[in-house]
Amino acid sequence: MSALGTLYVVSAPSGAGKSSLIKAYLDQEQNDLAQVSVSHTTRAPRPGEENTIHYHFVSEDDFKAMIKQGDFFEWAEVFGNYYGTSKKAIEDTLAQGKDVFLDIDWQGARQVVELMPTAKRIFILPPSKQELESRLNNRGQDSAEVIADRMAQAQSEMSHYNEYDYIVINDDFDTALADFTAILRAQRTSQSIQTKKHQNLLSDLLA
Repeated sequence: MSALGTLYVVSAPSGAGKSSLIKAYLDQEQNDLAQVSVSHTTRAPRPGEENTIHYHFVSEDDFKAMIKQGDFFEWAEVFGNYYGTSKKAIEDTLAQGKDVFLDIDWQGARQVVELMPTAKRIFILPPSKQELESRLNNRGQDSAEVIADRMAQAQSEMSHYNEYDYIVINDDFDTALADFTAILRAQRTSQSIQTKKHQNLLSDLLA
């Protein structure tokens, strides 16, 4: 079955707000036309995170076994932990006509595009380095050492912005959400997607 949904790769340095934008978009739309892919990870759950809802939490041995079996659509090691996306789950969801968000880094994005060139890539940027560091500190979840490491990685991550189809600057959140929403709504009305979804209508109109 031809994929009717669109796979979106959403990347950003930690603290830029990509997860918040995706959640706000889903809350705003309140339909079943899009969902976030639930990744597998070897990192420990953070406060409030639940297994199978936020991530599939697995051991490093189990994760490596899944790599060998070819179970992942993409996978990467980030800050000493492994993250991966189930290949079958993505394909099945897209075939149902649902859009899927992959909240992953630029390394994973490269793997995704190799397997699915039609995937759309969105990069979320903060308005400044100072604001990014402030957001990381305000989380209250990470140590000063971890925050310093993330800031050191941020510039390297942001240098890959030119590998993406769209860039959203998350300064004013409502404006960023409007930009994010516009990207998805434009894609849903693209000629290729509409042709797949409305074959019978088009055939009738042109008969």
